[in-house]
Amino acid sequence: MPTISYLKSIRIPILLGLVSAVFYTSFAYDLQRTDYSKLILLYGGLFFLFYKLLQLVKNDFKFLVFLTILFRVLFLFSIPNLSQDFYRFIWDGRMILEGFNPYLYTVDSFIQNAQLPVNQAIELHEGMGALSASHYTNYPPINQLCFVIAGLFSGNNILGSVVVMRLLIIIADIGILFFGKKLLANLNLPVHHIFWYLLNPFIIIELTGNLHFEAVMIFFLIWALYLLQKGRWKLAAAIFALSISVKLIPLIFLPVFFQYFIQKKHPFSNDQITSGTLISRLLRLTSFYLIILLVVVILFLPFLSTKFISNYSETVGLWFRNFEFNASIYYLARAYGYTFRGFNEIAVIGKIIPIVVLSFTLLVTFFRKNKTSVQLITAMLFVLTFYYFTATTVHPWYLATPLILSIFTRYKFPLVWSLIIIISYLAYANTNNTENLWIIAFEYIVVYGVLLWEVFKKKPKLLLD
Repeated sequence: MPTISYLKSIRIPILLGLVSAVFYTSFAYDLQRTDYSKLILLYGGLFFLFYKLLQLVKNDFKFLVFLTILFRVLFLFSIPNLSQDFYRFIWDGRMILEGFNPYLYTVDSFIQNAQLPVNQAIELHEGMGALSASHYTNYPPINQLCFVIAGLFSGNNILGSVVVMRLLIIIADIGILFFGKKLLANLNLPVHHIFWYLLNPFIIIELTGNLHFEAVMIFFLIWALYLLQKGRWKLAAAIFALSISVKLIPLIFLPVFFQYFIQKKHPFSNDQITSGTLISRLLRLTSFYLIILLVVVILFLPFLSTKFISNYSETVGLWFRNFEFNASIYYLARAYGYTFRGFNEIAVIGKIIPIVVLSFTLLVTFFRKNKTSVQLITAMLFVLTFYYFTATTVHPWYLATPLILSIFTRYKFPLVWSLIIIISYLAYANTNNTENLWIIAFEYIVVYGVLLWEVFKKKPKLLLD
């Protein structure tokens, strides 16, 4: 039980925590995403309070854990107000429970034929919006499992399903705390760095508040990295596959494991014991990839069919060829197309982007040192960042993965990005949901500027050590 003297010693952090709790409550229950001024003020205030809290009590681990859980629980009974995706999550989960394969049908295919295959079908259809309803689902099987769990515990109530999914995300965050702290300690990094992720208002609002399952994906990713650092690479491969089966984005990291596995020095310890011949090391790397592939295939197996492969490929392709939001380099390429071709060349640019990203990934894989855990994670950070810099669509919650990777490195530009990306929501402040390209340009000028400063500065220093 806390003593009076202890409580007095942290009275300022307690006050800051209480003010943060009030702001989070207002954000959760009294905010529309079209109310841009209130959105920015609340978010800016929360970010300032978050920064001050970590300055004042970065070594009070228990108090920071308490705030981590408290701020998330405050959102428990709120309906997400910055994203409509959760309606599709609920639909998919209930479809599976009704015996349907969610990858084979669009929502519109039922509603337009006056079929109501799940409870509250009309409300869910209206809530998710035309874009989601007209396309096939793209959520992998472990993500679908989360949706099914929500349907099992609350198959007739939208808020009840929201609460179940939110609890799953909170549990995942606790797992990130557990393994993230261990990994930081093993890498001789300050363990309080985990709170640059866990207490970040961006993470609390976008993942816990708005029900984005990057939290579950990141839980498996950090667990896998921890196991890999401990030398348990076979289990790490299986857990990494679970991460891919929540969100596909970890697939982009697979090439960068090459140097980590084939180096002569044992990659899983600090000793100088060699780890066998080159052939044996290549066989271990191949086994690592095969375990990942096998687990992913097994998880997708219940849904596999020719139509599934066609639908899923089509849906994934849309993110490269059709959708546009909060992009940077792509918008410059698009402007070139309008100027010299007279039309939007997204279909062409979208085919080039994967080639460019793969080329960059291979450069990082073979021409950058990725032999230690920190070097490996840094390579992952830069590969993913490059992808987002070239992508046609960068929704705010995508930044959760670069942010968690950054806490194991000396780079903090994702932290700055997590602050500035809130301005992308200005697109929803008008009835046409039109982006202001000057606002987007400002966002990326700041992010690129911080990144270049961190890359080229001579004396790197960990933030707030």
